[in-house]
Amino acid sequence: MTNIIQVSAQAGYDLWSETYDETPNPVVALDARHTIALLAPQTGERILDAGCGTGRNLQALLDAGALPTGMDFSAGMLAVARRKFPQLNLQQGDLQARFPFADAAFDAALCALIGEHLGDLAAVCREVFRVVRTGGRFVFSVYHPWLAEAGKEANFYKDGWNYRLGAYPHTAADYVAALSGAGFVNLLSHEFICDETIVAAAPNAQKYLGRPLLLVIRADRP
Repeated sequence: MTNIIQVSAQAGYDLWSETYDETPNPVVALDARHTIALLAPQTGERILDAGCGTGRNLQALLDAGALPTGMDFSAGMLAVARRKFPQLNLQQGDLQARFPFADAAFDAALCALIGEHLGDLAAVCREVFRVVRTGGRFVFSVYHPWLAEAGKEANFYKDGWNYRLGAYPHTAADYVAALSGAGFVNLLSHEFICDETIVAAAPNAQKYLGRPLLLVIRADRP
């Protein structure tokens, strides 16, 4: 019988940080395939990776010639990211509080796979709206809402324990409402399903084959 510990998202990611990048995850694999492409980073653009974690998207932003800045609430995840990208500005901060950046500091923002950990979606979207310049854009990717509705949550195993991080059961409509309410326009939603390539990378995803696992919303800052 597996021993289960329920922890906060922040505490959980601190504990998970050193092995996070080695944990096969079908949703992360889908996100890596699609989300940066939808953001379409350009040379010289200042891009905020809000909830950057271990920095898994930072290299793709650098490869595109962008100038990324990272922010995350987990000191453990940021420590890993800082080892990989010591040259970047990576700050600790709560996405549901005021961001430590000036108004219009960025050309675009990315928020990848942390939606289920955010109790106040409206606060996050308002802050992203504030720090993105007029004419900028925002890409918000999340675990597909049906996963949270079905009781799925981020979890990992360590020292014989299964740590579970909880999940807010936001719907797709909740995300759209938060973005629209903050002032974003031209919202485009994309759903991506689990396919054979994803199962090959994360065999534990066989049960999800053919089901949507990722929701990505792209929006403009008017």
